[in-house]
Amino acid sequence: MQSTRNGDSSRPALQSSSQKDHLARADEHGELDQGVRDNSPTLASAIPVDLVRQPRARRYILRVTRAGRVRVTIPRGGSEAFARRFLAEKKDWIEIQLQRLAARAQAREVWCAGTPVWFRGERTPLVERDGRLWLGALELANFDTRHDWRPVVLRALFQLARAELPALVWSEAKRLGIPIQRVTVRNQRTRWGSCSRKGTISLNWRLIQAPTFVRDYLIIHELAHVREMNHSQRYWRLVDEWFPAWRAAEQWLRRHGRELLD
Repeated sequence: MQSTRNGDSSRPALQSSSQKDHLARADEHGELDQGVRDNSPTLASAIPVDLVRQPRARRYILRVTRAGRVRVTIPRGGSEAFARRFLAEKKDWIEIQLQRLAARAQAREVWCAGTPVWFRGERTPLVERDGRLWLGALELANFDTRHDWRPVVLRALFQLARAELPALVWSEAKRLGIPIQRVTVRNQRTRWGSCSRKGTISLNWRLIQAPTFVRDYLIIHELAHVREMNHSQRYWRLVDEWFPAWRAAEQWLRRHGRELLD
């Protein structure tokens, strides 16, 4: 199964000239590896850093956890000195991950009047008017102002996506002459869409929150997999032929994708 995943852009691979066999990779959602812990280094007074020795590790691993701690796994034969230099080199990246954590924490707050929600590519505030809840031109019924509006909003967006997205996929498939068997809209947490070898296209309902050009690109992305079940140069030539603006769409996803998935 081929799929369009989100989040790989925040995993830089680094290599030390003095320790070429230790490839450093980053994962902002990783858990702490077991090992010897040294809490002494800090990036800033408010940012705690853990150095963790892991004899079974093959590389230095930099992680920013959900708790907001920065952790570096030191592999067998590695040094704390290199780990500290590694931290210094990645300071800007770490700051970006911490900012994203803060943004996600804010996004998980109770939704009420004025809360901005991504809708068709715009951060649109929720509005209560005449006893009804609105998200742009979308009316959301059956809500209780005493509680969090999030479930009502997400349910309405999911239903809208199920009503709109399949027709768009079938239309594009017909235009391009791509044979497909089925279209589904799902609640995926780590991917925007997928294409099975049996011709089933599955899309993430959150595409209803993205700009039209991003939504259209991801539809094309999955349809192209019916022809090429890979991400080869031939595949990307096909995408480029069918949707020349795909790079701009990928750039938007790298910048805002996590805000939709969280």
